[in-house]
Amino acid sequence: MSENPVPDTDESPARDLESLVGEWLTVPDAAERLGVPLSRVRQLVSDRELLAARIGERRVTAIPAKFLDDTGPRPELRGTFTVLADGGLDDDEIIEWLFTPDPTLPVEGAPIDSLHAGHKTEIRRRAQELAF
Repeated sequence: MSENPVPDTDESPARDLESLVGEWLTVPDAAERLGVPLSRVRQLVSDRELLAARIGERRVTAIPAKFLDDTGPRPELRGTFTVLADGGLDDDEIIEWLFTPDPTLPVEGAPIDSLHAGHKTEIRRRAQELAF
């Protein structure tokens, strides 16, 4: 009989994602930061210009802070989200992929850091490789 040393709970992956991303903004926090109504942030999530996850003990909806700049969603993200979703990843998996450090990237850190540094083409190429 084989025992699983890691308890299988629904909360474990969420906690891992929460710590992997680091800085999160709740929907009200994102609205305040952007100076827009809550409904606008919800619409950005609905339109997949932003991705959100349920985090924390209360499972609040939150957006990784690195998905936003001073004016709104980072423009290079929407197409990257689409490529990754077309490859079969769900929203949590997309967030995890974007924030998982990769030493082979052109910029030290995770794919999100390379996107911020202007390496959109390289990151989308790697995202497309996941689909095949």
